[in-house]
Amino acid sequence: MGESETMKTEKEYEYWLASLHGISSAKKRLLKEIFHSARAVFNIEETARTSCWFLTETEKETLKAQQKETILDDKCRAWERARKQGICLTCWGDLDYPEKLIGIAKPPYAFFGTGTDCFSFSKVTAAIVGARDATAYGRQMAYEFGRELAKAGMEIVSGMARGIDAKGLEGAFAAGGRHCAVLGCGVDLCYPKENRMLYQKLQRKGALLSEYVPGTPPLAGNFPPRNRIISALSDVVLVMEARKRSGSLITADFALEQGIDVYALPGPVTSSLSQGCHQLIRQGAGILISPEEFLSDLPYKLQKLLIKFSEKSNENEIMLESPEKLLYSVLSLEPKNIQKIEEELSLTRGEIMEGLLNLEMNGWIQEVSKNDYIRLK
Repeated sequence: MGESETMKTEKEYEYWLASLHGISSAKKRLLKEIFHSARAVFNIEETARTSCWFLTETEKETLKAQQKETILDDKCRAWERARKQGICLTCWGDLDYPEKLIGIAKPPYAFFGTGTDCFSFSKVTAAIVGARDATAYGRQMAYEFGRELAKAGMEIVSGMARGIDAKGLEGAFAAGGRHCAVLGCGVDLCYPKENRMLYQKLQRKGALLSEYVPGTPPLAGNFPPRNRIISALSDVVLVMEARKRSGSLITADFALEQGIDVYALPGPVTSSLSQGCHQLIRQGAGILISPEEFLSDLPYKLQKLLIKFSEKSNENEIMLESPEKLLYSVLSLEPKNIQKIEEELSLTRGEIMEGLLNLEMNGWIQEVSKNDYIRLK
């Protein structure tokens, strides 16, 4: 081992392994698990390399050819340039590696990010995806859902493509909060170029993420695989417009494989851009009618998280713990029966009765007739 090699950090070796072409992400993960670190992978000798049964002969030769200090030095310089641009790197096994990616079928070995809290996904997240050549209707609905979901405290995830992806993020930023995009190129590249302002906003107030090494161009083959990351980072996926065969349906398929709920926006039956959404609805996807209805339809555990992390600042908002706040949110000035409340919230009858009693005693709601309630404030 040379003197210069001993001065290098583990992150530099991780960058070397991440940028190694010709070996899949799955095999890089296996190499790190077997040898315990990227530094150890760089230093494995002929006997150990030969014993790697999961590598083909070509892959073993590829690894051997990259185990040179001159190549490592080049990668170290590249990583230093990326680091100075504010780019972060987390790799399989690192403490800050996103937990949401660990259990998917093909988790990336390396994950690059730039922006605010790049690899933090503690809040409720929703992917808003759809057609690039979206209609005015699709763009409007993407913007409205992005804005209203962000107001409710959700983080929006998308691929930052033109059309639906961009409009969903624009709406989300209009309401404030942190949002992110998963790119099909390096995080140091803005693609498409027309989204430059959105890219810069994500750098300042959100996060740009990619499994691809900085400098990787937006090749067509990069985009379908990145959709598995968009869905995995999301608690729910919203498809706003999509053709029968589209990247949005690939994202929806990944979501279903990962056990994530999918919702689709209905549109004109004559529109080819709604055919993919209608196909999803026929297959059992939820129907997007309005942001309010979507939010009330969320599973109870996600509604609880929204209450915990909501960034809404409303002077008339009552400071209540769940389930009281959930109950109050579904009531209005129109009487609502307890049976209807049960249908809208995943609460037991006992929790509902106790919550309604507490709200009524504190003057927030009133029982106007038997089991019919209205809000007073």
